[in-house]
Amino acid sequence: MSEQYDKIKITSGFIKKHFPLGFKPTCALIVEKNFDVLRDFKILAKLNCGILPQVYGKSNNKTGNLLFCRSGNKDVIVCEGRLHYYEGVSMREIGHIIYVLKSLGIKKILSIDEAGHLNPRFKCGGLALIYDHINLVGDNPLIGENDSELGLRFPDMSNAYNNRLYETLCKIFQNKKIKNYESVYLGITGPQTETDAEARFYREIGADVLGYSIVPENIASVHAGIDFAAIGMITRELVADKMMEDNRAESQKYKEQKKNLAACNAVLKNVLKDIIREL
Repeated sequence: MSEQYDKIKITSGFIKKHFPLGFKPTCALIVEKNFDVLRDFKILAKLNCGILPQVYGKSNNKTGNLLFCRSGNKDVIVCEGRLHYYEGVSMREIGHIIYVLKSLGIKKILSIDEAGHLNPRFKCGGLALIYDHINLVGDNPLIGENDSELGLRFPDMSNAYNNRLYETLCKIFQNKKIKNYESVYLGITGPQTETDAEARFYREIGADVLGYSIVPENIASVHAGIDFAAIGMITRELVADKMMEDNRAESQKYKEQKKNLAACNAVLKNVLKDIIREL
């Protein structure tokens, strides 16, 4: 057993002691704390991430929570508030929670994050259902020694965003008459916004939306053998040339971004229960 494996067991053992009686989750949801999408979830218990064993020193997520929830007849772990690479957190620690979820019995993960759109056909306030990604982060949670107990040294990424889950989500969107912006997601480091030249380049290499968080979560999930799906809530427009023409103050842009996030939340929370039921 590796040091990484030991750390996973320490964290998962601690979390399991806080499970509600009879709690047996098989799916997990990763969201930010400002995402108002849990309307139909019954929160059975909450665990502040700040009290988790400090297996990676001081960089653990002190502001996030693990919510032990029930949606319909399903037990769900909700990771409310994720770790971000741009905050100086290592990729190994970002991957850590994925392996911990695996150790807790999780077989499927839905990751939801904000995204900016590069595709001129897309609109802010909509939802991007991600079917593939391009990794330009320059790092990933598999770099370093590989523990075969966790996964293969060279995991196959040809079905990174599980095809069956993707088709299931597409059908749910269609049945609910929700516009689905089918997307290739570009993972970059952040946290600075993108230049006009960068936005043009990202679009030319085949990306539809971009963000800072989903790619490392996906890579670790594939490595761990967890089926993974992802939704981007489109809050920013990153269409080349139009960006340079936007002379609004930063405060105005941020206000618009918050408005777009609220619109995304309103759509997603009305369908999330259906999605969880099918996971």
